[in-house]
Amino acid sequence: MKHSLVVLLIIFVSACGKNTISYQEIGERTHQSKEVAKKFGMQLKAKLQAAMKEGGPINAISVCNEQAPLIAKQLSDETGWDIHRTSLKPRATQPDVWEKSMLEDFEKKLSKGDSFDMLFAQDVVKHNDKASFRFIKAIETEKVCLVCHGENIADPIKTKISELYPNDVATGFKEGDIRGAFSIIQPLE
Repeated sequence: MKHSLVVLLIIFVSACGKNTISYQEIGERTHQSKEVAKKFGMQLKAKLQAAMKEGGPINAISVCNEQAPLIAKQLSDETGWDIHRTSLKPRATQPDVWEKSMLEDFEKKLSKGDSFDMLFAQDVVKHNDKASFRFIKAIETEKVCLVCHGENIADPIKTKISELYPNDVATGFKEGDIRGAFSIIQPLE
């Protein structure tokens, strides 16, 4: 009996060790992820602002459709991580179970008065059967976002969005809502 308990304990500790990282490493990975999410947001915002100046909202739609995935790919290539955007009301990328849970938690926290600076989460989980560090940071809906994501969208913009996203549900937002999130997956194995 005692021998069996020792064997079980060794198996348990070995299994747990593959999915754990130190608090220091969690802090470092969280900081790195925040920086990458910030970089993604800044690059996307700069491209959206330039497109709006150049050709208005219709022009900006192509930035989210074409440029945002390229920014995500570039950052993924630089870091070796899976970096993307997701939302409870997506135009494209559906949230996975973990992302959906975190986004729902962010909604609760926002309704209780938490600031957007506090709307992030990290965890060490199995993702696609591999130990991974997960990070997610909420994206705040700003006034400029409402042109394409608000409640009163002009017909030409609606038409263009429908062409690019036939199953779009990413509308009806108000300034200060959670538009979605930057999601980062760092493999640990």
